[in-house]
Amino acid sequence: MVREVKEETGIEVTAPRYIGSQSWPFPSQIMAGFVADYAGGELVVDHHELEDARWFDRDTLPNLPPRRSIARYLIDKALQQR
Repeated sequence: MVREVKEETGIEVTAPRYIGSQSWPFPSQIMAGFVADYAGGELVVDHHELEDARWFDRDTLPNLPPRRSIARYLIDKALQQR
């Protein structure tokens, strides 16, 4: 997870923590959800791996994924902690 984040976004993270997982729409694959601590780096998207990556202020979030998704679960948990 730490290596993938660095390769795909240029962001360095530490202390990864597994939160959960869900099925992925491709055969025999799973989406795993982690949180980690920001350790540095500038956000630079590898467009061969990701379509988009951006920072958002908690008061100006974009349209959120459905509540049944691991992505939304991670966002909701982060918002509750602040």
